[in-house]
Amino acid sequence: MKSSSAFLIGGTSSGSGKTTLTLGIMAALKARGLRVHPFKCGPDFIDPSLHKMVTGVTSPNLDLRMCGRDFCHNRFTEQMAERDVAVVEGVMGLFDGGIASSAALAEELGLPVILVVDARSAAESVAAVVKGFEMFSSSVDVTGVIFNRVGSPRHRELIETGMRDVCKSEIIGFFPRDICFEIPDRHLGLYMGEERPLDDKQLLHLRDSIEEHLDLDRLLAISSRPNIHSTSTKYSKKQKDRALRLAVARDKAFCFYYEDNLKILEHAGVELVFFSPLSDSVLPENCHGIYLGGGYPELHAAQLSENHRMLTAIKDFGEAGGVVYGECGGFMYLCKEILALDKQSYQMCGIFPFTVQMKPRLSRLGYRKPTLLRSCLFGEAGDTLHGHEFHYSELMASKETVSTVYQLQNNKREGYCIKNVLGGYLHLHFAQSSKNVHSFVTWLEQSGTTTWEK
Repeated sequence: MKSSSAFLIGGTSSGSGKTTLTLGIMAALKARGLRVHPFKCGPDFIDPSLHKMVTGVTSPNLDLRMCGRDFCHNRFTEQMAERDVAVVEGVMGLFDGGIASSAALAEELGLPVILVVDARSAAESVAAVVKGFEMFSSSVDVTGVIFNRVGSPRHRELIETGMRDVCKSEIIGFFPRDICFEIPDRHLGLYMGEERPLDDKQLLHLRDSIEEHLDLDRLLAISSRPNIHSTSTKYSKKQKDRALRLAVARDKAFCFYYEDNLKILEHAGVELVFFSPLSDSVLPENCHGIYLGGGYPELHAAQLSENHRMLTAIKDFGEAGGVVYGECGGFMYLCKEILALDKQSYQMCGIFPFTVQMKPRLSRLGYRKPTLLRSCLFGEAGDTLHGHEFHYSELMASKETVSTVYQLQNNKREGYCIKNVLGGYLHLHFAQSSKNVHSFVTWLEQSGTTTWEK
């Protein structure tokens, strides 16, 4: 039976170097001629785009809490069917996040863990850290370890001495300090892959350094596994062409989409037509709805504000009863204005009467499981959705009252709606929501003929 390799790269904490080493390992394995498929543990949008920068493939998000066990299993085995290596990048520290943790995913999928340890401020003591991770859970297999930011041959020797006869994990390599591998970041995280935060020369240097300092042959050997028969991802059954066209905003300002959401919509019979609120002046022709994902509207607020024709087109579409869904950055764009940190105001679409104020610190972060208070784009009263929230802005108080349809666990109300326009800070994932996707498609079919508010 043909075999492949699969492993999860976890860290002792955020900032240990998981992403840089993951990108380097993917690049090195691909350069060997192996068919590499990346995956991302957790709800992150940015790391999957970086994975695509290296492999040409956008990582599916494997999130047990948000997507469910069945979806994660099926998505993983389906994508591995015709690949040689699966590289899963973890999130935060290995055991952080409970059911959503890297450790929980590794256990669920039967993946060995390659632990990344930042060794820059310790020597023999790192053995105690590794030993602790090995012993913390008997159901999680910490098979190998990579020591990152190693300063010298003597530093390496001391680490090896500390590890000897103490830890069971194999040392896969010692990666040296090298500032040119630092990926620039900003308030929502690292730069997107489409922005090329590492140029071709840097990627080549990273790839060659991985080959030099890590034992990739041993990594592939200890993570070898028989090929598993593929099971199809539980998308909604592929529908016949319904001639439904959904305009999807996609550019530097709106770049946060779960790729599986787009695939699920396509399987439900929706044609996705991409457009740019930054540069286009008109909406795609004959569209039945608009989907505005998250991203960085605050970084491009001036250009968005100056594109009056697009602002007017979207507002007119919504006011005429068209279906419009905006999440996080897309929701901000549907509001009246964005107030930047320097107090500069930028006009947006104006469908929602809110001023969005940027904050210097994180406003909200975490998983959300909203219950629908009444019928809307995504279902009936009592239905449950699944998603995540992460933003650096808040809504300023408004004299106008806008109806809400989401009830969150903390009794907070969210999900603002006017006519057939729904917006909010939550990023929804459709993996556990086939019924809700069917509802959305039904609303698209009825676009312009019915509204929530009679």
